Amino acid sequence: MSLKAYQESRPSMTSYLEVTIVDGLNEDTKIAALMQEVYALADHWIGIISAWQEGTDLYQVNQQAGIAPVRVHPSLFELIRRSIKISEWTDGLFDVTFASIDKVWFFDKPMLHLPTAESIAHSVRNINYRHIQLNENDQSVFIQNKDTKIELGAIGKGFIANQMKAFLIGKGVHSGIVNAGGDLCLWGKNEKSETWNIAIADPEKKENLIAWMPVASGAVATSGSYERYALIDGKKYAHIINPKTGYPVEGLKSVTILSPDVELCDAIATSVFLLGREQGLDFVNRHQELKCFIVDEAGVFHYSDNLKKHDYTYS
Repeated sequence: MSLKAYQESRPSMTSYLEVTIVDGLNEDTKIAALMQEVYALADHWIGIISAWQEGTDLYQVNQQAGIAPVRVHPSLFELIRRSIKISEWTDGLFDVTFASIDKVWFFDKPMLHLPTAESIAHSVRNINYRHIQLNENDQSVFIQNKDTKIELGAIGKGFIANQMKAFLIGKGVHSGIVNAGGDLCLWGKNEKSETWNIAIADPEKKENLIAWMPVASGAVATSGSYERYALIDGKKYAHIINPKTGYPVEGLKSVTILSPDVELCDAIATSVFLLGREQGLDFVNRHQELKCFIVDEAGVFHYSDNLKKHDYTYS
């Protein structure tokens, strides 16, 4: 049977959602209808978990911070609970309240001077996932501090990707990829009946590829300092900021995480970035469900113990 890969990409969540479906029936009309359904599902969930879309459950939670609890959709309640667990697991390096940061670093316009140490320290004062209270009885969420906000970001994209994947599998799609702004979940095999090969971007130039990784199933996310940065007095300051200190990360160019669950990947990639090469690899090596590929600031590749130490390099 001849297999064909169908792909569609749409703007979503300030980024994009891309779906790849591998199918042997070659029924374009059927695939088009399936694409419509799966994107409608994504829009449905975005209408519940988005922090910025007025009227969503999470928007209401943030509006009522320091005022009153808000009863939310059960899936959002559980997603926030998982986000808190990851915040605890990473000792706050991933913090689901990171959106509470004051903007003292700018990566979308020129910066002429470094922020003061005082303004940097002050900028992170409202970031603290411990301000979130969950009430099991009525499925409500309350943020105790009025200036603290929840923004699900990476884990929210992962949640959406998981929902889309589950829907497609339920519709009989045996192989595919959901790419939520660079966070991928994969299952089955490609149109050549081979293991999926995932490209790793060059940290210096995103359009170039330095490597690929064969991934049978699971999830992949890459966090890179190449995408956005501030250039001050000839020095680059990465857009990835430590939620505890307010300072941009240094020492690494990119971190790729492989795990069974796409919700985990981006959060862990950011956390490893902040931990640095040695502590980051040690963290991953202590959790066998995680795999890691790091490019440091010198361009040297580093791998977790459970990842084959090969350069899957493009020719």
